[in-house]
Amino acid sequence: MRKKLIILIVLCVIFAFTLAFSADKTSPVSNRGDFQIKKQPEIQQVKPKKPVKIKLKRSAEGKYSWELSGDDTDEVVRVDRRLKKLLKIE
Repeated sequence: MRKKLIILIVLCVIFAFTLAFSADKTSPVSNRGDFQIKKQPEIQQVKPKKPVKIKLKRSAEGKYSWELSGDDTDEVVRVDRRLKKLLKIE
C-alpha cells in the first residue's frame, strides 16, 4: 500500500513538471518573434473629454448662481451661456 502511494506521488510530480515545461514552450508570450507591435500615434492622442462640472446654488430669494470647472475653456463658456439662457438670466 505504501509503495503504491509513493509511486502515485512520483508520477504526479513528473506529470506536473512535464506540463509546466511543455506549456512554457507553446505559450504565445515566449514566442515574441511571431508578432509585431505597431505604434499608432493617432490612437495615443485620443483622450476622452471630461465634462464641465456645475455646482448650482439657489439663494433664499429664489435666484440661482453656479460655479463651473473644466479642462476646455470653450466648453465652460458654452455651458455658462446655456445656463443663463435656460434660467432666463440674460
